[in-house]
Amino acid sequence: MSPVAAYVIADLDILDIEHYLAYQHAVRPLLEAAGARYLARGGPFRVYAGDYQPRRLVVLEFPSLDAVDEFYDSEGYRALEPQREACSSARILAVEGL
Repeated sequence: MSPVAAYVIADLDILDIEHYLAYQHAVRPLLEAAGARYLARGGPFRVYAGDYQPRRLVVLEFPSLDAVDEFYDSEGYRALEPQREACSSARILAVEGL
């Protein structure tokens, strides 16, 4: 049985766009190496129910939830995480697909 895809949903508040773009450029090869791909990145959105007001939404598809874990626990991402934290605040979660 093949692993089930997993989806990472990030709600970002960009505090310093210049430094965030540098982070985004640096993280891209790590995401590609993990088999991840962007499905949405900061486009228009609508809230249909509730009072949740996201700032900037990013949705990524990974091959599996284990692949997400491996990415976030990797040495490469851990080295970049302080850069992301310095230029943005985020809510990040992952959910396994069907």
